[in-house]
Amino acid sequence: MPMGFRSGISERQRRFGEELRRLRDAAGISALEIGEALGVKGPNISHTEAGRLGLNVERLNAWLDICKVTDAQYRAGLIAMSESSGKGWWTEFKHDTKRSALDLAEAEANATALDTYESLLIPGLLQTRAYSEVIQGYNEKMVEFRHERSKVLTGNNAPPYRAVIHEAALHMMYGGPAVMRDQLNHLIEMSRLPNVTIQILPFDCTTYASNDSSFLLIRGTHTRLDAVLLDHLHGSDFIGSPEVVTTFDRKFDRLRGLALPPLSATTSESSPAQRDSLGMLQHIRFKVQGR
Repeated sequence: MPMGFRSGISERQRRFGEELRRLRDAAGISALEIGEALGVKGPNISHTEAGRLGLNVERLNAWLDICKVTDAQYRAGLIAMSESSGKGWWTEFKHDTKRSALDLAEAEANATALDTYESLLIPGLLQTRAYSEVIQGYNEKMVEFRHERSKVLTGNNAPPYRAVIHEAALHMMYGGPAVMRDQLNHLIEMSRLPNVTIQILPFDCTTYASNDSSFLLIRGTHTRLDAVLLDHLHGSDFIGSPEVVTTFDRKFDRLRGLALPPLSATTSESSPAQRDSLGMLQHIRFKVQGR
């Protein structure tokens, strides 16, 4: 086990430690007991569970054996988290953006699927560069960072991506009619990707489903490694609690059920009056063109 503490803890490292603590607690084993079994001091166990120290594969496997973890897929996911360098295209932006944004890019790159709900904005991975410029205050580095993030949907092994967008987001004229018209066109183009599903939650939905708060569900290599990302005024929070993830799983399923049928990946046109997401997008786009 490394002697020095990490100078900065990534979300992956924090989550890894959280999973180890959760397993130890569930097994009813104290930090002192598992430390003795692994041949390390008790305080080092606390630091490992806090993400400040790493754990080599030999000791990780011993930890999992002690906690009676037999799920091979879950074990493999934890080993991958432990061995990852955390480096990727996002590393070059480490001086230009927040730690939480770097964590998000790493999480998206390793996700097996992504589910998102947005109430007032177009989801980040679906934004055009011009739209992003407005949202990011014309910060060139942040716009480039968001553009690089979006490539996860078109690269090799692109994860399935499902987005539910409230109709309100389509009416917000950020950047003006021309920017928004191109953004609506871009949503239609992105919906043609085989891994992308987009649905619109209409204004006239009569059922309340806690649809005022945006969120992103990040699917891991095992359901026990899923997480939900919540944005707020002062930053972002990654939550890996199984109970919380399950709550948002159900919320997303309900929102999908309340939203209009998805934009078709094969249909290029729809009647503006047609009651589906493509019809609504085309109807709003027609109104924007008249501005």
